Amino acid sequence: MNRRTGRSIPISDGLLQVEDCLDADGEIDLPDDITFISLIDRNIAHVGDEVAYRYLDFSGAGTQISEITWTELGVRMAAVAARVQQAATPGERVAVLAPQGLDYIAGFFGAIKAGAVAVPLFAPELPGHAERLDVALRDSRPVAVLTTSGARAGVEEFLDQVTGLRRPEVITIDEVPDAAATTFVPTVIDVDDVSHLQYTGGATRPPAGVEITHRAVGTNLVQMILSIDLLDRNTHGVSWLPLYHDMGLSMIGFPAVYGGHSTLMSPTAFIRRPLRWIEALSAGSATGRVVTAAPNFAYEWTAARGVPGTDSGIDLSNVVLIIGSEPVSIDAIAAFDAAFAPFGLPRTAFKPSYGIAEATLLVATIAPAARAQALYVDRDALARGTAVPVAPDHDLAAAHVSCGQVARSLSCVIVDPDTGRELPDGRVGEPWVQGDNIARGYWRRPQETQQTFGARLAGTLAGGSHAIGADPDRNWLRTGDLGFYLDGELYITGRIADVVILGGRRYSPHDLEATAAGASPIVRRGYVAAFAVRDDGADRLVIVAERAAGTARTDPGAAVASIKAAVYEHHQAPVADVRIVPAGAIPRTTSGKLARRACRTAYLDGIFDDRAITPRA
Repeated sequence: MNRRTGRSIPISDGLLQVEDCLDADGEIDLPDDITFISLIDRNIAHVGDEVAYRYLDFSGAGTQISEITWTELGVRMAAVAARVQQAATPGERVAVLAPQGLDYIAGFFGAIKAGAVAVPLFAPELPGHAERLDVALRDSRPVAVLTTSGARAGVEEFLDQVTGLRRPEVITIDEVPDAAATTFVPTVIDVDDVSHLQYTGGATRPPAGVEITHRAVGTNLVQMILSIDLLDRNTHGVSWLPLYHDMGLSMIGFPAVYGGHSTLMSPTAFIRRPLRWIEALSAGSATGRVVTAAPNFAYEWTAARGVPGTDSGIDLSNVVLIIGSEPVSIDAIAAFDAAFAPFGLPRTAFKPSYGIAEATLLVATIAPAARAQALYVDRDALARGTAVPVAPDHDLAAAHVSCGQVARSLSCVIVDPDTGRELPDGRVGEPWVQGDNIARGYWRRPQETQQTFGARLAGTLAGGSHAIGADPDRNWLRTGDLGFYLDGELYITGRIADVVILGGRRYSPHDLEATAAGASPIVRRGYVAAFAVRDDGADRLVIVAERAAGTARTDPGAAVASIKAAVYEHHQAPVADVRIVPAGAIPRTTSGKLARRACRTAYLDGIFDDRAITPRA
């Protein structure tokens, strides 16, 4: 754990080395002068003329490529920061409501350089997420909003409709001249100051602003670099992930640590033509190691829609693929592996990982030389709280992908959430984590902060405890997830809030959804939501499934019958209602995960009533 030695590293000493962030025992001990801004200043001093970020714009005719060097980024940051200083004092919130691109990066880092707390959000043009944007703005109460000239009109129109919010000043990033940089007033930023508010995705509850400090983000970036072996400066990032998402921010954080660069594109560009992602990865692979990150659906989508021709020249031999959905899908990995093995994809490319916003991002991942693999366990035993390995072809086999080992200088124990006592390996419980990458808490939510970030272990195992090395006087973070350890590996089975309970028996929604998706060819795989609703004093199982492409005219009656029969046969769970809905009807979080809570709300509100194909039981 961090020793708080008060060490500093002069910028004149050169680029930051990971060794500079380790103590004599090899534990992460972040120097106290390391912040996002000091890292960028170090890169400006030593690799200023090298590209920091590249953006591929596919919105017009052809591909427009924009690049910014570290020196140029420094000027843009200072100019934006100077303008922010006219509207905000240190510690006040400044939201970024801009489209994906280099202006977003300059705005995000510029707000932090000014001493403000950045709030990375998105322009109102993002479809389906107006409510989340409204909640985040009213919660964070920014005094200023950073946007672009192209998005400004939409931002101002949206702000006019937000109730209970004092109108923030709107600053147009691309209209701030470089000359404004000369008016920037240097601001002291401490490593324990809040860098930004990371709003949670809202999959199981309303979005909350997680207070990420410079120490937390710096520690977590070092943890990622060590865990995935990204020590070579000639490692590039490629990402289409939204910059308001924690995984997206990590892809612009990597280059800041070691002076490398990342190539970015918009989520829309990826969705419309996933081959663009593959082509960018191949280009990066040709010049050095390239790392990317995405959730399950992206790898499945690309395997289905983004495979190039055999004569394309695509080379993925130097690619690292972080897959960070909870839980990770072995089917998504297998589909991508099969599709891209002919293009040199290494068998060890995939890095199944576990992370949450409250821990800045990364908690665990598999070793650099390890291959992603699934453990098959008895689903009934798992529902009772025990992981019992079985053969893959066992009638009750459920696949769970290993997330490997916990990151350096981080402790993770599996706990009975009701008693607070550590559980032995093989028992399912809630992962609790402790380390310098843990956020400070939730913005303006002291009770939730105490409940989530203030946990104390009531007891640890006499032998084989995963709490060894943790600080006994320090709080633990409750993750809200479910998981277990087995044979030295961490497995995540889902979210506590998503567990379906019927007649006192617990079911994994992921298992129910996988069974439903495989029951009929008209169901779109990965787009099924299972949840319970209360009716006449009893819990009823509801399954909402999107149609697969090309099945709009197919009678869904047979699919409904097949889903009910399959779920009952495999899980002994009676399905009270099945809704077959058009593609895109199931709500998803801004990171692409199923929003079961929102789907359940939509169901109860009657949103799917006009699409019902069977009477409710």
